[in-house]
Amino acid sequence: MKSLAELAAIREKMKDKIVLREGTNDIRIVVGMATCGIAAGARPVLSAFVEGVSREGLGDQVTVSQTGCIGICQYEPVVEVYQPGKEKVTYVKMTAEKAEKVLAEHIKGGKVVAEYTYPAKNA
Repeated sequence: MKSLAELAAIREKMKDKIVLREGTNDIRIVVGMATCGIAAGARPVLSAFVEGVSREGLGDQVTVSQTGCIGICQYEPVVEVYQPGKEKVTYVKMTAEKAEKVLAEHIKGGKVVAEYTYPAKNA
């Protein structure tokens, strides 16, 4: 069993990641984490978004959270991005690498990565 001091150190270390998942910021990134999403690789996608938002110092603007079934299992892992005054963007068949691109181009740059969306905007 861990000592109280060790547990407090772990809590402090993980504090930023927990705040990212529970925040109420303007931009919300929601990762589908139902059984189908997890089986398709949603955990690394969620981690990539959480770590990327933290690394880029976007914690005051972006909330990363998880949800259950989004309803399009054949396209898992699925990520939805919500921004005030804009239409929801649904990204499909996500990977950690694609998450990094979405973070750089959409979240930071303001340009939707159309080739990853559902329905595909470039089709």
